Amino acid sequence: MAALAWLLIPLFAVVGAGIWAGWVSRNRTIGDVAELAGYARFRDAMERQHASTGSATGQLETASASSAPLAHHTQ
Repeated sequence: MAALAWLLIPLFAVVGAGIWAGWVSRNRTIGDVAELAGYARFRDAMERQHASTGSATGQLETASASSAPLAHHTQ
């Protein structure tokens, strides 16, 4: 009976190693796909926001460039 117990120990180790190997090698790309899709939506939203405020930003830069020398000369 003791010999049978000593043979079961390696058997349990092999079964445990097989379960662990199956767990480690599982396909985990589902989460990555969702994250990449979210990043693509974020990038599209930022591009839309930049395109809609692009003309206003250009006007602000022109206005601030013309008044910039006045701001630097005050002491």
